[in-house]
Order: sequence, then structure tokens, then C-alpha cells
Amino acid sequence: MDLGLRGRKVLITGASQGIGEGLALSFAREGCDLLLVARSADKLAAIAERATTEFSVRTEMLSIDMTAPGAIAQIAAFGADADALVNNAGNIPGGNLWDVDEARWRAGWELKVFGYINLTRAMYLSMKARGGGVILNNIGSGGENFDFNYIAGTTGNAALMAFTRALGGRSLADDHVRVIGVNPGPVDTERVRKVLAGHAQRVHGDPSRFTDLLANYPLHRAASVDEIAELFVYLASDKSAYTSGAIFTVDGGLTSRRTVG
Repeated sequence: MDLGLRGRKVLITGASQGIGEGLALSFAREGCDLLLVARSADKLAAIAERATTEFSVRTEMLSIDMTAPGAIAQIAAFGADADALVNNAGNIPGGNLWDVDEARWRAGWELKVFGYINLTRAMYLSMKARGGGVILNNIGSGGENFDFNYIAGTTGNAALMAFTRALGGRSLADDHVRVIGVNPGPVDTERVRKVLAGHAQRVHGDPSRFTDLLANYPLHRAASVDEIAELFVYLASDKSAYTSGAIFTVDGGLTSRRTVG
């Protein structure tokens, strides 16, 4: 299916690995020009080279710590003419209320929760002035499944879900800017493997037994990166032009597997 995205510019944060890397390559496959942001210049350069070589798209990159003073303004200037913003950077630590101290909690939220909010604030008005745009927030199904052992993340994700719905509920009608969230469940990335290893340590006393936790997942596996990234591409396209203020959960049905029995 031709999604009509060729030639559009997409700004992706946290683009150097995991879902971010998958997002970059999926948008490049559709002919989008890329504006890639992350801390690692080397990793960004490798992804940019691959996107340019394989898909003949234009790629620019900005290596920056999003939590540094003035970073959000720099990123907004870098992506000032982006047709779509994908908020993806984030690394909220796992653990319960006593595992995650205030400093780590604040640092995790500074990058993901306030990073999403502040970059959206910085870019929204320029999209509105140019006649519209799309803001896609990679949130996470922890915002729907309140997890004591991921308390900083589950609380932050719930906040971003509310933010997405509150803004997206008016943004399309008022300003022709669509704001949408995606809640992946577990995805086969290095970060999720680390989270699962920590949970396996708590449950089984052995971090190497994280694969045992997959037995309860649909198809006995986590989602692939492509299964998540391709949804973002569709939501950014005009095929999804009437979609805003919505959250799409992609977890194989885990969130819906609720019972009182």
C-alpha cells in the first residue's frame, strides 16, 4: 500500500536503537526524509547511512542529550519544518517505589515525560502555522497496566496517555494537528530484555530466566520492532487523517486479558 508519505519530513527522537531505529527505517522505506535525534552520534550515523543507501532518502541527524539545558529548543529548530514528530526517547528505570529513588525517578521523567511534553509544546505551533502536522507519542502499555515493579514507568506512561488524549481531543478540529499515542507491550529490544531480566531476578532469583516470563505472552514472544514501527508509519499517513486523541495498544491482547476469576 502506498501511504503517500514520500518526501515528507519526520523527526524521530531516541532514534539510535530499538524501536527508534525501526521507526527510522520504516519511515525511510516509505520515502520519508529523516531528522534523527539521539545522544549517540556513531549509532545515528550508521542508521542514517543505511537509510540513505537502501532507500535513497535524505537524512539529517542531531546528537544531543535531550535533558541538557536548551536542548529542546535546539531540537525544535532542527526539526522546524518536520511534517511529523515521533516522540520516542525514553528510559524510565524499572523497580518498585523503594528501588527507584527520587533522583532516578526525576531523571527518567525528565527525558520521557517532560521531554515529550516540552518538545510537543515547542513544535506544535509551527505545525499549526504551516497548516497541520502529526505528533506521535510512543508511550507503552504500562500506562494501562499499573505495575508495582515498574512504578515510575507505569505512572509516567499513564500521564502521557492523559496528555495525548487531552491535546489530541482538540488539536485536529482546532489546528489540523493530529496527536496520537501508541502503547506497545513488550517489544524485542535490548531495553525490554534488561527490564525482563530484572523482573526475573525478583521472581526467580536468576536474571537469565527472563525467557521463562515469555511463556505467558501471546505467541510466547514479545512483539517485533517492525510490528510496532509499521503502525506509526500508517498513523502518520493521510490514510489515518481522521485519527487524533487516540491511544493504540499493541500487545497481543495482554491488556485485555483481564478477569475477576
